[in-house]
Amino acid sequence: MKIEEFSYELPPERIAQYPRKRGESKLFVLHRNGRFEHRQFKEIVEYLNPEDCLVLNETRVIPARLHGKRRTGGKVEIFLLRPLGGNRWEVLAGPGRKAPPGEVISFQDKLFCRIIEKDPTFGTRIAEFWGEKPVDELIEELGEVPLPPYIRRKPEPIDRERYQTIYARIKGAVAAPTAGLHFTEEILKEIEKKGCGIVKIVLHSGLGTFRPIKAREIENHRMEPEYFRVAPEAAEELNRRRREGGRIFAVGTTVVRTLETVVDENGVFHAKEGETNLYIYPPYHFRGVDAILTNFHLPRSTLLLLVCAFAGKDLILRAYKEAIEKGYMFYSYGDAMLIL
Repeated sequence: MKIEEFSYELPPERIAQYPRKRGESKLFVLHRNGRFEHRQFKEIVEYLNPEDCLVLNETRVIPARLHGKRRTGGKVEIFLLRPLGGNRWEVLAGPGRKAPPGEVISFQDKLFCRIIEKDPTFGTRIAEFWGEKPVDELIEELGEVPLPPYIRRKPEPIDRERYQTIYARIKGAVAAPTAGLHFTEEILKEIEKKGCGIVKIVLHSGLGTFRPIKAREIENHRMEPEYFRVAPEAAEELNRRRREGGRIFAVGTTVVRTLETVVDENGVFHAKEGETNLYIYPPYHFRGVDAILTNFHLPRSTLLLLVCAFAGKDLILRAYKEAIEKGYMFYSYGDAMLIL
């Protein structure tokens, strides 16, 4: 299939630059039989049955963007991608010519890194960090929230809190699992009170989140590996809910990819930890997910391809057209879509 088939026109004013208050976003309910509903996010509770299971990604976004200087005084931006152990990180550097192997970069004379080597294929680098305090503390202090480039403003104090889910716990992501940004403690309590299970897994969004699809034919794209973990108790609860006739609601594409990585051909979930580069595009047979809560995604993106695989390309693009006409806001800080 050609990548241009997964495109649509979005007016720039429909790209959310700031988040709505949690729980107060719009909710586009897309039934795969072709029916549309327009609701408020807090009404999502109505669509869950007592036997169902909601699956959340408890990854926590790190302040991954660091502004530094070379020994010559030239400015360099270092973008943290993933920890490699021993204070070494895989990073992106910009401009790249200013970060050759051997270069030492200073961040406010508190944190330092040395570029160890460069990957000639992807342009990423390995950097070793040190500083006057533990490196993790200094990254939290000096790093900037890694807002996506379509948010055309500098990060503000509000983003430290709002570009995290309320249940974010395990540090490691460089992009938020944005479908989860809508939840409040009250909404989650209502869901639990109804009898629904709430299961938490981890997938740290990494470089693959930022890689556009450059291949003209979608089958030729390759995803970057990302760390995930599904604990034994999580797999057990998923299997119990499914045995009892419950549906699995995946909150976000990161949860979808994780569940589809650990489910077998019989629909049984297994506890696993490792890396996944699962790339979901049409046609795809889903084994682990019955409903998806997600945001509206960029044209020609792997995320758009995933939801098209779940609900059908024509239906998704028709729904996106209606969402634009109805004034929904798009992308990370935008409104939500529930696909049933």
